[in-house]
Amino acid sequence: MATQQKKSAQRQGFKTGEFIVYPAHGVGQIVAIEDQEVAGHKLELFVIDFQKDKMRLKVPVGKATAIGMRKLSETDYVDRALKVVQGRARVKRTMWSRRAQEYDAKINSGDLISISEVVRDLYRADNQPEQSYSERQLYEAALDRMAREIAAVNRMSETEAVRLIETNLAKGPRRGTKAENDDAEKEEAA
Repeated sequence: MATQQKKSAQRQGFKTGEFIVYPAHGVGQIVAIEDQEVAGHKLELFVIDFQKDKMRLKVPVGKATAIGMRKLSETDYVDRALKVVQGRARVKRTMWSRRAQEYDAKINSGDLISISEVVRDLYRADNQPEQSYSERQLYEAALDRMAREIAAVNRMSETEAVRLIETNLAKGPRRGTKAENDDAEKEEAA
């Protein structure tokens, strides 16, 4: 299998050294664009490193946009995502397995706003009941994806990005207290 690396590297609006978002894996960096022969066909591939996951992915240049690979969000889109986490959690009254699938699909969509909705909906303040293991896993996956992109856009560490997200979550409506009071009133009325 012959591999040839190209130095001048810009294809489909993407260039080497650039950070991108790949829907199923989050933020990665294009480290090269190379030609490879696969089954007798010559293919041009983006070589993308996902540093945190210690993973390298090769994506055909022609299919990159079709599979949802995109540039990092603009700062105003990041601001919109941070506003979303300040909102009231919207939790559907469907079975957990159904909601979990929907949350997973939002996380893997690669869309920052969808990911921030998952962060908002699964966030638990200290005064709220514990999350189940699967809720916690989905929350952490969404928080991690969101933090990685915000860190890359704002050129800050992921720890700083998580702090920024948590600060915005804290600005949201008082979580837990009103719901607990409503439940107490219902029990007294019964």
